[in-house]
Amino acid sequence: MVEVAIHGRHDAGVPDHLKLATDIGSEVAGPAAAEVDEQSRFPVEAIDAMRSAGLLGALIPTEMGGLGWTLGQVAEATTTLARYCSSAAMVQAMHQIQVACLVRHGDSPELRAFTERVAREGLLLASATTEAGIGGNVRMSSCAVERDLDSFQLRKQAPVISYGEYSDAILATARRTPESPASDQVLVLCRRENVTLKPTSEWDAMGFRGTCSLGFELLAHGDAADILPVAYGDISSQTMLPVSHILWSSLWFGIASEASDRARKFVQAAARRNPDITPPNALRLAELTTVLQEFQDVVFAARARYAAIQDSPDQTTAIGFAIAMNSLKVSASTLVVDVVQRALLICGMAGYANRSPFTLGRLLRDAYGAQLMVNNDRINANNAQLLLVHRKM
Repeated sequence: MVEVAIHGRHDAGVPDHLKLATDIGSEVAGPAAAEVDEQSRFPVEAIDAMRSAGLLGALIPTEMGGLGWTLGQVAEATTTLARYCSSAAMVQAMHQIQVACLVRHGDSPELRAFTERVAREGLLLASATTEAGIGGNVRMSSCAVERDLDSFQLRKQAPVISYGEYSDAILATARRTPESPASDQVLVLCRRENVTLKPTSEWDAMGFRGTCSLGFELLAHGDAADILPVAYGDISSQTMLPVSHILWSSLWFGIASEASDRARKFVQAAARRNPDITPPNALRLAELTTVLQEFQDVVFAARARYAAIQDSPDQTTAIGFAIAMNSLKVSASTLVVDVVQRALLICGMAGYANRSPFTLGRLLRDAYGAQLMVNNDRINANNAQLLLVHRKM
């Protein structure tokens, strides 16, 4: 296991996972965040720091060489990292989602050995679940695994593979065989040495610019043992969907918390200048705090709900749980924009300016991306279908 290095000064009682996230955020990710955003470049220094500290193996059990953190601890670390650099936090979160799938569903000697490498070597995992021509429905594939005895080949047109060029492996969805229906999917571990990526688009986006989310034609081959033995539908409902929405919402809560802190400091500075007068935007700060508390309650409740049932396939595949996780994503992605916008109104031009201690430009641009990552319209449409057959909430 990689030794965890904690360098900074922290208040007594702060858990180690938060100390580590704070150190990486304040010493590495935060100082590089503006350049990462401006140049739309991969946050290499932040990911290297996570790798050297063992954070990329945080969800892997200690007996396999990882840190053995719970999903709740990883979620809290993600919130902390997001306060310093949203892009670095998002790369980390998307990586952890793939790790969670391997840990829970990669139950074969070959896949367990690879998972141990992730912990030991700090391998970075990306995903290719979207596909051109399927209308954004990740539960359907048009590409298919082609098996030849003990090997496979895969060709996939992926409109987005975030940080694909910087990853050590990509987990891709595909039909089980060329004859399989679109919904009969498997998840395939595509190791870097067996992958060719041909860029099909550029990445110059409004926010999350450091995720480098280009489109690619993915060409992969490998050992058939790298096809996860569990159907992708089960992996998605039991692990990928809930872990994605929990980590993403935790990240967006981090963005909102940072914006709220900047607004609070702005109001407090005004109060210090005129100690006999309550600043007029103090009322807006009180209203913002109410929304932020609502946001926190939504995120924390979802974490607790999943922690209570994560080992129960019957409960994690239930319609009610899917509706709850979809609702978490829609709520959190909406609330983050609400909070940052409120902070902007409080800070005024100091928040609007790019060169200001109260600047909110990057946070607001990143916040708007939340509703577009698996578009909220698609998620609401999915919930609408589920509610037609759901018996009770």
